[in-house]
Amino acid sequence: MADTTDTPAVGADTDTGGKRPKSVRVVLLALMIAMMLAMLDNMIIGTAMPTIVGELGGLEHLAWVVTAYTLATAASTPLWGKLGDMYGRKGTFLSSIVLFLIGSALSGMAQNMGELIGFRAIQGLGAGGLMVGVMAIIGDLIPPRERGKYQGMMAGVMALAMIGGPLVGGTITDNWGWRWAFYINLPLGVVALVAVSVVLHLPKKRSEARIDYLGAALLTVGITAIVLVTTWGGTEYAWTSARIMELIGIGVAALVGFVFWQTKAAEPVLPLHIFRSRNFTLMSVIGFITGFVMFGATLFLPFYQQAVQGASATNSGLLLLPMLGAMLVTSMVAGRVTTNTGRYKVFPVVGSVLMAVGLYLLSTMDTGTSRLTSGVFMAVVGFGMGCLMQITMLVAQNSVEMKDMGVASSSTTLFRTLGSSFGVAIMGALFNSRVQDVMAERAGALGSKVTEQSAQLDQASLAKLPAAAREAYQHAVSAGTHSAFLLGAVVAVLALAAAVFVKEVPLKGAGPKAKDEPDAPAAQPPVVEAV
Repeated sequence: MADTTDTPAVGADTDTGGKRPKSVRVVLLALMIAMMLAMLDNMIIGTAMPTIVGELGGLEHLAWVVTAYTLATAASTPLWGKLGDMYGRKGTFLSSIVLFLIGSALSGMAQNMGELIGFRAIQGLGAGGLMVGVMAIIGDLIPPRERGKYQGMMAGVMALAMIGGPLVGGTITDNWGWRWAFYINLPLGVVALVAVSVVLHLPKKRSEARIDYLGAALLTVGITAIVLVTTWGGTEYAWTSARIMELIGIGVAALVGFVFWQTKAAEPVLPLHIFRSRNFTLMSVIGFITGFVMFGATLFLPFYQQAVQGASATNSGLLLLPMLGAMLVTSMVAGRVTTNTGRYKVFPVVGSVLMAVGLYLLSTMDTGTSRLTSGVFMAVVGFGMGCLMQITMLVAQNSVEMKDMGVASSSTTLFRTLGSSFGVAIMGALFNSRVQDVMAERAGALGSKVTEQSAQLDQASLAKLPAAAREAYQHAVSAGTHSAFLLGAVVAVLALAAAVFVKEVPLKGAGPKAKDEPDAPAAQPPVVEAV
């Protein structure tokens, strides 16, 4: 029988002046690798997709390679969080890594587009557990007062993945072939798997409660319908088409049924009582809006810079460097300040203001805007998002009891994922509509013909256009980004409204307890099993 009395927790302070033991640094490195795997995958695959389609065919199913991954990630996220709460964080996290690696290996061996889509869904199931597991394990290991520093590091990893993903994907595809865009996950995943297995020791849980299969099924159907609506609406099908209306009806019915069932289930997938915390609910709203804005911005900024400013598509990751670099730096600073002071409300408020201002500035860009000016505007948005990215997770975790750490982490991640789906879909629909309207106005029938399939032209198609049509397209893209970013600015104002109502509950952990600190639930370092 393992001795659980005197062994210090991996995340607990030792008597070395409050420094983290070496084992914690190893675990954190493994968690960063796992986070990198989940974030990097879609970024790498994006640049490899033209080559994949060239070899496997199936151009009409291209979108499903990404959609299958996104759907599986979103649908599985709450389940992984709940399983971690019920049966233990370590085993659940290791299972998600293994599943992700299996999906990666199978994807690399795919012989046709149908197989690739199915294997990408397996990858996505594992990816849902990676994101939740990383944040929940940090919640277990690190006291809330210190957690901001480490979650800021995770936000930095996310930014690096967004910057480096397209470059890495292009390099791997050009030199090793597209299959290695998937195989590259295997050695990294094995390193994370071994490090977590050997170093991380959390108490094993045994829950006699049964998994809420009905709740899981209803939630999966509801999330799947929502993601499909945002993915297909305005592209595959018209927003008013029967198929989209059917999906909306199915999604609403499933989610209403899910909410009703969660009030009856013995062990609900998503306990509704966590939403009684005002801070948790507000952080869910802010997380949704952050996802909405961030993924919308990362999608349309490269289009603007390539079509209007003449930038090369090869360096698409570097085009976002001002925004992502600012986000990385601000996340690190916000985490450090939160650790040192235990205060955090200033970051959601300032972050929302900067995000709204930055998006408004981006909406003012036209065909004459220089790269330097657009880079400054992007940096303002990045500073805002950096203030919000991990603070939302930190405050959400600090607002629930330890037993709900997994579902709190998964819910926050889920709302951000859903926000990104809505952001890409709604901003995309607005962008496409505006581009097509302006092309019709400026280039007449030729303009309508150029954009009848898609409002987003690649460099090769753009180069083939007559000079007049190319100039019209530049004005059209400028008008499209104006509408998309102006919408983003309006949505960001809603985040500011939510941030104002956040109640600052001082974080417990390192440092003296604030005299005005209420008795809020706080995570305590786990007692570990002896090796």
